[in-house]
Amino acid sequence: MMKTIISTEDAPSAIGTYSQAVKVGNTVYLSGQIPLDPKTMEVVSQDFAEQADQVFKNLSAVCEASGGDINNMVKVNIFMTDLSNFATVNEIMSKYFSQPYPARAAIGVSQLPKGVDIEIDGIVELPNTN
Repeated sequence: MMKTIISTEDAPSAIGTYSQAVKVGNTVYLSGQIPLDPKTMEVVSQDFAEQADQVFKNLSAVCEASGGDINNMVKVNIFMTDLSNFATVNEIMSKYFSQPYPARAAIGVSQLPKGVDIEIDGIVELPNTN
C-alpha cells in the first residue's frame, strides 16, 4: 500500500501525531479539522456559525491540496458539543457542497480540542485521472 501525506499551509498544521490527510489510491482520509485560523493557529471565534464556516474552509483547503475539492467528499463526520446547532451546520454546509451531497453523521460529544464547538473529518474520493 502506497500512502501519500497531504499537507497545506492553507489549513491548520497538525497539533499532534497525525497528518492533515493521507491519500491511498484515489481515496483521501481527512483528519478532523477544528476552527483554527491557519495563519495564527488560534480559534477564529466563540460564535458557532463562524467556527463551522472556518472548519469548512479548512476542509476545502486540504481537499484542494489532495488534488480535488470539497465536493469530492463522500463521507463527512461532524462532531458538535451542542446538537442544537445542527440547523446552523446544514445552512453553512449548503454554501460549500452541491448535490449529490456526501453521506454524513452528526455526533454529539462532551468536549473537543481547544474547547471548540465543532470538528469535522471525512473521506474524499478523487476523480479517476487514468
